[in-house]
Amino acid sequence: MRLPANCGLLSANCGRRRTGIDNAASFRQIGGVKVLNWLLLSLAVAAFAGCGKPTTPAPPAAASVDDLLPTHAQPKLQTMKIYLGPEIIDAELALSDQEIHTGMMFRTNIQETDAMLFNLRYPQQAAFWMKNCPESISVAYISGDGTIREIHHLEKNDTNSVFSASNDIVFALETKEGWFARHHLSPGTVIQTEKGPLTDVLLHRQ
Repeated sequence: MRLPANCGLLSANCGRRRTGIDNAASFRQIGGVKVLNWLLLSLAVAAFAGCGKPTTPAPPAAASVDDLLPTHAQPKLQTMKIYLGPEIIDAELALSDQEIHTGMMFRTNIQETDAMLFNLRYPQQAAFWMKNCPESISVAYISGDGTIREIHHLEKNDTNSVFSASNDIVFALETKEGWFARHHLSPGTVIQTEKGPLTDVLLHRQ
């Protein structure tokens, strides 16, 4: 999951403020994924009623990061068939901010055929954490051309973000722990979808 880790832009009438969900400063879950910058910016925007000063200042909110995290697993998302070398898998698509932030949080009994593909929307240093994820999983960090750049283990309930070494990650694919090794897939594998290249299918649909 990503607090995301890992997305998108946040704008306010008082001026344009942009924050990426998964950059080096992001705090994200991807098994359930989340973005610390997104949460903090959301809190800041929520404190304003408009561009002018309110006549009666509201008391500061006491909400913590935990208060803003999902409290249950999200329903199964729409899927798309993806091809990883000789392997084929139906991956759920985490496309919206909420879907990305929740990821695989709270899911149990993850199967060999389960997978979730995250569209991070722009090149970045991805970072996923495992808060509220009771099962360990594997994640592949993928560049914009659909090439797997890195594969990492994500330990269950670990609140430490696992950062990518690369800063050009646009997609991430979460699977059952050890899935990539069992299927003999490694960095350098190019992922295609049933509808064409990842970039054409996912980035151009935004």
